[in-house]
Amino acid sequence: MFRRRPPRSVSADDLLTTLGRLTAQARAGAELQRARVELAQALQREMLPAALPQLPGLRAAAGYAPARHGLDIGGDWYDGFTLPDGSVAFSLGDVQGHDVEAAAFMGQIRIGLRAVATVAADPGEVLSRANDLLLSVDSGLFATCTFLRFDPVTWELSSARAGHIPGVWATSDGRCGLAEDAGGVPLGVLPGETYPVTRRPLTKAGAFVLLTDGVVEGPSFPIEAGLAEATRRVSIRAPHGDPAAVAEAVMGVAEFTGHADDAAVIALCFDRAARGPE
Repeated sequence: MFRRRPPRSVSADDLLTTLGRLTAQARAGAELQRARVELAQALQREMLPAALPQLPGLRAAAGYAPARHGLDIGGDWYDGFTLPDGSVAFSLGDVQGHDVEAAAFMGQIRIGLRAVATVAADPGEVLSRANDLLLSVDSGLFATCTFLRFDPVTWELSSARAGHIPGVWATSDGRCGLAEDAGGVPLGVLPGETYPVTRRPLTKAGAFVLLTDGVVEGPSFPIEAGLAEATRRVSIRAPHGDPAAVAEAVMGVAEFTGHADDAAVIALCFDRAARGPE
């Protein structure tokens, strides 16, 4: 009859060696992740515009808050620029995924939209061309986006959506609501996609706000409740005509949702008195 040899006792030195090896592995992994997060943050910071275009009667401001957890940096962006015909364009969106790859893809979208918008004034055509351009780079990522164009001659705001959540609007006469316009699928999903355009003549002073879902959705809030709170806040501050105050108020919704994602806002405030000829 054979007897099993009793297991070899583990010495304190063995335990310390194993613990040291595991600690070194964990430290190396943490340092690598921290480096990736810092790179994503740097990309995000450098790719967001330092200022937004302003016109007589139209003022713009933006807000951005990084994710509360470092792993979730890099997806949201906003942008604003002047077009060759004197109109101004604004875009805001959210890239699928997070980290360095999402931040880099966000930069590609922002540059792509700017390039396409110089030759295609219609927001729907801008999104359609940008969609095909992004598909051609075959990154495997996609993004939701809203693209706006403001014409200072006709005093009209035209917009198109690519799978993005609705904007929020309010006017000085007390009216407010969600801009639940028709739209297409997110950018980078289907080739040849078309995007309907909604045109809004700005006949009254007020505000129009674009935002990402990180502002209005989180563990504490369903998105419907977040959008309702954002609408309420815009309606209170729109009559004062201060886009920075509007953007700050809307960004404040994220504090109630317990958001873990990036959060971005663009607020446009416009004056009735500055409107062009009828």
